[in-house]
Amino acid sequence: MLVAALASCGGSNKEPPLDTLTAEQIYKKGEYALETVTARRPEEAVRYFAEVERLYPYSEWAKRALIMQAYTLHRAKKYEEARSAAQRYIDTYPGDEDAAYAKYLLALSYYDQIDRVGRDQGLTYQALQALREVIEQYPDSEYARSAMLKFDLAFDHLAAKEMEIGRFYLKRGHYTAAINRFRVVVEDFQTTTQTPEALHRLVEAYLALGLTDEAQTAAAILGHNFSASPFYQDSFNLLKGRGLAPEAKGNNWLSRVYRQVIRGDWL
Repeated sequence: MLVAALASCGGSNKEPPLDTLTAEQIYKKGEYALETVTARRPEEAVRYFAEVERLYPYSEWAKRALIMQAYTLHRAKKYEEARSAAQRYIDTYPGDEDAAYAKYLLALSYYDQIDRVGRDQGLTYQALQALREVIEQYPDSEYARSAMLKFDLAFDHLAAKEMEIGRFYLKRGHYTAAINRFRVVVEDFQTTTQTPEALHRLVEAYLALGLTDEAQTAAAILGHNFSASPFYQDSFNLLKGRGLAPEAKGNNWLSRVYRQVIRGDWL
């Protein structure tokens, strides 16, 4: 019966003027459009929800319609418009139970555009900020856990970008520039999956420059934290081939990191 009722709301070829319908009837037309034509014409569902807002402002149906606009626009990959609708919901109904979902949709509208390492990282930073706000402002909501997982993935994405640039420099023999990128990963992104490779690439770069103390120390950190990683075996073999071994040597930035590792303050 529900399907039939929805069909009667949305299936007529001659649609009555929307201002002659109740807020609930227009809203249900939006729901019907969402399930039947969104894949081709997402604007159809959005139009109905927007009309609920226009004709019945500040009603309960208008509130529902606004969050549905944000959801529909996000599903249609109209991310900027989805953010705008979600932000309007947060501004208008900051204390409502769906404010957490609106904030989560806003964060997703950034996060879902992070599709490959080579993209502009501005979106990644914006996603991290928005996800952090979900976690901090709504820690007990059902969206906080998902936001935490996505935050970790976005953080890893930034580290991956640093690695991509570092490998680019390393392959071309620009060792100092490569070291600067790998150092960022080790110091600022140490909890990501990129850290083992960053330490190994530091071993390679420092050996290429003849800086054996730094190379040995990087390998020592790698072995201390990621002894099962294939990158550690690669670093170990590189050092062994030169009569060296992984151990903390000298007084450099890696030595300081190594001391922190031993004390348990890092990683």
